[in-house]
Amino acid sequence: MAASDILRNAPTAPCNPWPRHVLTPAAWADLVAALQAEASLELLAMWADAQQVHTLFHDSRNGGFIPTSVQVDAGVYPALSPARPAAAWFERMIADLWGHRAEGGTDSRPWLDHGKWDQHAPLSPQATPSLTAPELPEFLPFEGEDLHQIPVGPVHAGIIEPGHFRFTAQGETVARLEIRLGYVHKGTLGLMRGKSPRIAARFAARLSGDSTVAHSIAFARAAEAASAAEAPPRAQHLRAVMAELERIANHLGDCGAIANDAAFPLLLARMTFHRERILQAASAAFGHRLMMDCVIPGGVAGDIATEGSPTILRALAAIEAELPELLRVYDDVSSLVDRMVGTGIVRHDLVAAFAPGGFVGRAAGRGFDLRQSPGYAPYDGVQVPVLATADVDGRFRIRASEISESIRLLQALLAQLPDGPISVALTLASGEGIGWAEGFRGDIWHWVRLEAGQISAVFLRDPSWLQWPLLQAAIYGNIVADFPLCNKSFNCSYSGVDL
Repeated sequence: MAASDILRNAPTAPCNPWPRHVLTPAAWADLVAALQAEASLELLAMWADAQQVHTLFHDSRNGGFIPTSVQVDAGVYPALSPARPAAAWFERMIADLWGHRAEGGTDSRPWLDHGKWDQHAPLSPQATPSLTAPELPEFLPFEGEDLHQIPVGPVHAGIIEPGHFRFTAQGETVARLEIRLGYVHKGTLGLMRGKSPRIAARFAARLSGDSTVAHSIAFARAAEAASAAEAPPRAQHLRAVMAELERIANHLGDCGAIANDAAFPLLLARMTFHRERILQAASAAFGHRLMMDCVIPGGVAGDIATEGSPTILRALAAIEAELPELLRVYDDVSSLVDRMVGTGIVRHDLVAAFAPGGFVGRAAGRGFDLRQSPGYAPYDGVQVPVLATADVDGRFRIRASEISESIRLLQALLAQLPDGPISVALTLASGEGIGWAEGFRGDIWHWVRLEAGQISAVFLRDPSWLQWPLLQAAIYGNIVADFPLCNKSFNCSYSGVDL
């Protein structure tokens, strides 16, 4: 039986906006085997609760989204990673947090748990004390002539999140990169349980600070779906204004930093200047440079300031006036283009296997954007740039194109702000909901289960879950000195996957 047929025939449990398909372990094992022949079912997320392991699939043939669950039997469930390699990191995370073991998985090493917690499986009802001394992290073995290893991190120069990069190189050429994260695990999921959505929203907003608006929108939409509520139209427009400001600010910062890593600081200086103008405009409009805690379940925390729209429009006009010249400089400097073009290429078969969102996917031909599908208000007619080069240059150009599109969207949104309330109260409901938002890195997914208005289970999925593994592949065959350039062109979030 085809994988899609197995899902279609499974009984469902209530979940908004899509019912959750519940499989037995035997049916799940059949699904894993059938997925080998049905590449169109893309894995977007994988998480757990005390009794079940959950996934979210996207059917690229018809644009459908399919939440799916399997019952955990005696702490074990059939592994998904043999059919979907992106599941491997999720399975390791599930084992660390809930204690559910993926039988037959491709990688069973710890992920978030570095042996320093006082409990094993802290989200499990049967969490046990951790009595053993922490072990050194285990890395993949390497063999071959003239190979050597270069450990980098987890502490890095400057102000940057911690992560360990283990390079295996032959001379200057990288033969393998293995990434080890989890150093900024915050216990976010556990901290959110037992709280109301309004209180828990503060934790969602801090999962990855550079995407605080996008994560706040995804969480708010998940809580609203679970509560059968909907934010007012004015609130939806203001959320979009914040999200597009966040997108522009981050893309400006990334484009400048990529050029700087290629020893061209002019673009960094000018784009950092415009990024600062955007942050100042956000502060003038919404009272916070990053707009943290401005989006809440049910709407937004406050209305846009009187001078907010004119201030934002002036900042946008300045970017719009100079951006073409900055991109012309980028194109005309041959030494800069030489560092960008053909560096850090992501193979298209890996893009198909991992289904990354954002500029990583769009630079490699995957034009997936949640503002288009499944879509959400108030977006209509978003233009999504797509390239096929899959290199550093492509990821730079996607960002630059998205800056221009976000400027267009903001000008339209500010001209069409509807009147009316900016929030509604959520009822003390029980239910499940899935929420989403298109962040600057790509698709963000949140899942919430409420019991009498309190969170009993939750999961927050950052785009970086499906992008970090591709960075490991993109650096293969490049020289070690090009890693900062490749890394910045991805700019994955450490905190977003450390939970």
